Amino acid sequence: MSRAPLALATLLILGACATAVVETARLPRDAVDGVGDPTRAAVLGSAYAFADASHLAGQPAAAARAAAQVEYLASEIPAGPRYVEWSPAIGMELQGARAELRSALGIPANTRPQAVVDALYNAARALQRGDTAAAEAALQAAEAADRPALLLLRLAALPPLPRTRTATALAQQEMVRVDQDQRLGGAGSNDGGKN
Repeated sequence: MSRAPLALATLLILGACATAVVETARLPRDAVDGVGDPTRAAVLGSAYAFADASHLAGQPAAAARAAAQVEYLASEIPAGPRYVEWSPAIGMELQGARAELRSALGIPANTRPQAVVDALYNAARALQRGDTAAAEAALQAAEAADRPALLLLRLAALPPLPRTRTATALAQQEMVRVDQDQRLGGAGSNDGGKN
């Protein structure tokens, strides 16, 4: 008799897990020069970009790329299997940064992360070519903004983004910490336990 409720509880738990959809995103191929790791590049690039407001002032293409990197990291770090050694707090901070950026740029909260990444990278490419109309079309096509022209103006003059600055700096620090832990763990495992 006790097996039926246990089986039912197990099915309910499995069903709940199956319905929990984690929204993921990936960066485009041109997000990294050469053969580097796109996630490492996004961590380093976004940490640098948001460390000082002057790095992005008047640079809407660079701001679009940096915002896309945060969007990607907010999906990848909490859910990616490569980041199980990272503190869960980092993923939460990055998700808070994503919310702060979306609010500042006028990107609806319910927009899929991949749509935002694609729109921002496509807009950045168009801006680098000097094609503002194509940048606006890229943003509108991905439904990343209600008013793409206003989003482009906001990218050129970002407001203070303290949560984004903190989250990206913490992500960089965590990446360095995990790298050091792995190096120390690797050194001890290859020397026969002498160190």
